[in-house]
Amino acid sequence: MLYLPELDSHRSLCCILQSSQVQDLCGDTMVKLHIKRGDESQFLYETTVTTTIDQVNKEVTDVYNDRLKITRICYEMEELSKHGTALPPNMQGLTDDQIEDLKLKDEWGDKCEPSGGSVYCQDTIGRRNGKAPNEKMAEVITKTISEAKAIISKDQVLRDVVLTKKMTKDALDLLRGAVTIVYPMNLPPHDPIRLEFENNIDLTGTQASKEVIEEQEASLWFSGKEMIRGKKVSDYLGKNEKTKIIAKLQKRGHGAPARETPFSEEERKAMMAHAYRKQEEWKKLNEDSEDAYMNAKWADSGALKRQFHGIKDVKF
Repeated sequence: MLYLPELDSHRSLCCILQSSQVQDLCGDTMVKLHIKRGDESQFLYETTVTTTIDQVNKEVTDVYNDRLKITRICYEMEELSKHGTALPPNMQGLTDDQIEDLKLKDEWGDKCEPSGGSVYCQDTIGRRNGKAPNEKMAEVITKTISEAKAIISKDQVLRDVVLTKKMTKDALDLLRGAVTIVYPMNLPPHDPIRLEFENNIDLTGTQASKEVIEEQEASLWFSGKEMIRGKKVSDYLGKNEKTKIIAKLQKRGHGAPARETPFSEEERKAMMAHAYRKQEEWKKLNEDSEDAYMNAKWADSGALKRQFHGIKDVKF
């Protein structure tokens, strides 16, 4: 197994040789897995060579699904800060006239008023009641969303920051706390944010359901090979704890994920630019060489005559 020196944090891990995909981490004492889904970076996970693949699968899947949950909640909270709480399912998507004709009423909208009162801002797609929090409370939500997103950001990979279950839990607690501050009476029981916090959300039929990976369906792939349950990390990486690899998370039965490219996107662009410059230089040299022989000594038709007259190399 080949080990390469630690690369600069701004260079992609993709430039690791496919045959090894391993780096020597002089300052680290645990194995690091750069988790990817397809070609997209997700987060860094830390473990030891004695850990079982079953445990790694479970912990990686938990963190991965937590990131998806936090992303969904952040999106809904952005909508909450703009348009208030969610309408009951039987009122969503209806116009005001349709609601009036059907004599429907959002009873939870009156019970779940935001702190400091509401500001009406109609939801054009008809999912929320339009009773948005005031500017101060909306700012609390917006600031908390930014903090939660920073915790689970993919940029943490570039900063070499490991994402743990505790960190995702802290992000969820931050979001839950912000909602409690703005809505002390809690959100309606049908609001997707509350359903997410209570783990009662039904994602059936949504795009989000295709992204979630259940622990039983999860598999990790390293260097084109599936990391089989029942084995240990050491069975694939040896006994060196100072190791960093790229591992791809995949649903079982979906086949092997695409292998890593030997070069990063930045390096590929730099190589293409270098090749283009060389090509242009060769073109220019070829154009110049077509007439260059005219200046050669052997091409001078008067050279022999000047040599007989003894006026060779005369300069004026």
